[in-house]
Formats: sequence, structure tokens, C-alpha cells
Amino acid sequence: MALKDSIYKLRTEEKLSQAKFAEILEVSSQAVQKWESGTSVPEIDKLVRIAQHFGITIDALVLDRDIRAQEELPYSRKIRPQYKNVPEYESYAAALPIEYRQCLDEGLDIDSYGELFASVSKMPAGEAKERIADVLFNIVLNAKTRRDYAYIEPSEYSEIIKLRREYEFPKKEPNKEELKEKILGAWTGRACGCLLGKPVEGAGTDELVPFLKRTGNYPMSRYILNSDLTKELVTDYKFGFGGRCYADTVDGMPVDDDTNYTVLAQELIERFGKNFTPQDVAWLWLESQPKSAYFTAEHVAFCNFIRGYTPPSSAMYKNPYREWIGAQIRGDYFGYINPGDPFAAAEMAFRDACISHTKNGIYGEMFASAIIACAAVTDSIEDIICGGLAQIPATSRLYEAVNRIIEQKNTGVSCQECFAQIHAEYDEHDQHGWCHTISNAMIVAAALLYGEGDFGKSICLAVQTGFDTDCNGATVGSVLGMRNGIRDIGEEWTAPLNGKLHTSVFGLETVLLKDRAELTLRHIGTCH
Repeated sequence: MALKDSIYKLRTEEKLSQAKFAEILEVSSQAVQKWESGTSVPEIDKLVRIAQHFGITIDALVLDRDIRAQEELPYSRKIRPQYKNVPEYESYAAALPIEYRQCLDEGLDIDSYGELFASVSKMPAGEAKERIADVLFNIVLNAKTRRDYAYIEPSEYSEIIKLRREYEFPKKEPNKEELKEKILGAWTGRACGCLLGKPVEGAGTDELVPFLKRTGNYPMSRYILNSDLTKELVTDYKFGFGGRCYADTVDGMPVDDDTNYTVLAQELIERFGKNFTPQDVAWLWLESQPKSAYFTAEHVAFCNFIRGYTPPSSAMYKNPYREWIGAQIRGDYFGYINPGDPFAAAEMAFRDACISHTKNGIYGEMFASAIIACAAVTDSIEDIICGGLAQIPATSRLYEAVNRIIEQKNTGVSCQECFAQIHAEYDEHDQHGWCHTISNAMIVAAALLYGEGDFGKSICLAVQTGFDTDCNGATVGSVLGMRNGIRDIGEEWTAPLNGKLHTSVFGLETVLLKDRAELTLRHIGTCH
């Protein structure tokens, strides 16, 4: 390619006018015109400036070939990501306000960095912001706990079990037929509770409650239906109530992470047995679902697996969501296959949770799996909850918060007052409060206690309270499905499911609940 053509090609590819190019080189527009027409050539100093501007050698500019440049170019230029194209939920820098809140919750001594966290979070996306965020992460990683912090919250299993407070209660072991009904009840109850909460996940109670009242469904007593909606009703609220998965528009339980994880946990036991390792869980995640199926702490952990971080580092590296609800929704299956043995259920739940969570994030899954194991052998709601609490540190925030719900129920605090206090303590319009393990575990405990064992009443309490509606509805439904058995779940709840569960798990896109229950019974036999 002739010199005149090289100059024209380079200029136009960079979308520079002749006038702008002349301004950069400090020459006249006429000079550029003559270079590109071939009536003159640039002087040597101008050739150097042209080559420097376009990041090429003079040989490449003049001769259109440069072996040396081809060899050196990849090593002389920096390759950077387009930070503006990185989703916020994959950027640690974008989540710095959440990180700061999380650190304060954990009692880390970082108060003096508050203004720095706030300032960096407001910076535009880019390399500078990411580099400063790296520094802040190292500060967090090495921060000490405040001396006045009232809780002891380890993330290591050996330390967790040292801080448990034992709780004994009368147990009634189910016979084979009863257990079969309980297991199917647990699978079905989880799906029903999830379906109840799914269409309103993310709706604040300032809109959810008025919406329910206008559809004649407050206090909740049934599924929300698409037939409840009118154009006026939908447009009156900021939350998008239209076009969601309502019970009269679905054919089976729609795909949802709350039910995906139950299927994944079953697949985990099927492939690796009861002695699975945290690394087995990580491998299964990578093999079984696309990245888009994972959220918050799970999404961070998934990306960390790809980067080479293994558990428990995968839970700690740049993970501001490490105490959010994600693990709490994953523990059900370990309760299913350990009926009456909350200790074994919680230990399995720990191995699952530690790949993505720390401290109360881990305890949430241990608690959830343990209460389901307890629900298989007692009808007492308080015993179920206390049996779950016995598997987590009595020195933790989660233990204190759930225990306070029990005390409120026993001292005559009304249902309405109890839920109002949860709202006063945690802001449902704040991501951290809305999605935290503790706020949602409190709702689960309160819904179970004030629902008094009634399946429909309990899942409705869990959902109409707001916060993470599908997660809490699913967990409450799972517990009471196990406690009461499939016969106690009315057709008004089971009919929309058609006995089916849709998932995003590769190779298990649609499964039958009865088949999942039968496989669970087989796994129970291998675990005991």
C-alpha cells in the first residue's frame, strides 16, 4: 500500500477529518490533502508524529510491512476490559456501599474508611475505580473485629459446632408410608410456596399490600391470579405486576433458583453421595447451569470458580453478598434426606454453603436444613425452630434474631406487631436489608409460629410480609410440607403445578415431583 493510501486509511479508520488531523500534527489542511493525493510526502519529523499517533512503526507506515512490530505489538500495548460493559452485579467496585454495610454488620473495624467507600463508589466505571476497590478489598480482608462487638461468628465448621447450644425435644419417627407422604409434601410445599411469592418478588409492602387489598386477597388466602389484574390496577403501581408467572398462566412450577437448587442438591447426592465435598458442589455448579442462573453471592462464587478460587476462598474473594439469603434457600434437600437428624442435615448444608457464604450466610443454610429435618419427627413448631437453632452458634446474630421471634410469640406479641418489628429493624427498600439472611430467616420463623401449622396461612404470611417473597414462601412451604405431609396441601395449592417442576439444570429441564420424591427416599436409605 502506498504511503498516501496508508495515511488516508489510518485517518478515516479513526474517523478524523483532514482538518482535525492537520490540527493534531500542527500542519495545514492543505498539507494533509497533498499527502493523501500523493503530490507531496510528509517530512521525517511528521512521519514520526503520524506513526506515534496511530501506534505503529515508521516501517509499517511507509512500507506497509513490519515483522518486528507484529512480534512486539502484543507485548507493548495494554489490553483492558471495557468497564462500562461489565454488569454492576459482577463489579466489586459497584457494590462497595453493600460491602461497607456488610463489614459493619460483621463488626469489622473499618468505620474510618466510610467516606472513602462512599467516594469511590461514586467514581465512574474504569480502571482507576477498580484499582482503588482492590485496595479497599485488602483492607476488608485484613480488618480486625471491634473490641465491643457482641457476637462470635466463625465460618469454620469445627469452630461453629463448639458454639452450639443443644436442644432436645420428643421425636416421633414416621413409618415408611408416612415418610413417603412427608417427602412428597416437602417437595410440593416448596414449589407451592415459591409459586405464591414468585410474581411479587421485589414488591415493597407499600405497594404489595394495597395491591392485594384491591384484588380481594388481603390477608392473603390464595394465589394471586392473572385474572385479578386490570389495566388500571397494573398502571397504578410502580412495581410491574403485569406479565408475571401467575398461578393461572403456568403449566407446572416455573423455573426459579429456589427450586433449581433443590434439584441440584439431589443431583449432588446422586453423583457424589453423602460424603460430597465443597469442591464437588463447585464443579457441579459449573457443569449444570449457565452463569445467568446464579445471583448475588452465588454469582460471585461461580465467577470465582472460573478464576481458579476454590472453597472457601470462593466465598470470600470480593463477595459483598456473603451473608445474603442465597445459601438459606439451598439447604432443603439436606433436611429431606436426614429426617430426624438435624445435625447431619446441618453438616451437609455447611459443606454446600461454604462455597459462597461466610458466617450468618452459612448459618442460614444450616438452620433451614435442620428445621426441615426436625419437621419430619415433630409437630411442634417451636421445637422445629429451636431444633434448627441448636445447629448454629448461639453467639451469632442469626440465633439471637430468630430466638427473639420465639420470645415475642410466647410473650403475647401479636402477629402484626411481630412483622412490623422486622420491618422496623430491616429496610425492605434497601438491597442489603431486603436480601439478608437474618431478615428473611426472621420472617420464616414468624410465619411458621403465627401460622400455627396451617400450610396455606403460613405461606401467605411469609409472602404478604414482603422482602424475599418467593424464597420465604418456599422455605415455609417446605417445612410444613414435611411436617404435615402431602395430604394436608389442598388442591387449591397443588393444581397449578400439575405435578411438574421446570428447571434450568442441564438435562433436567422438566421433572416430576413424584419422581423427585422417590429418588429422595432412595437417598435416605443410603444416608442412614
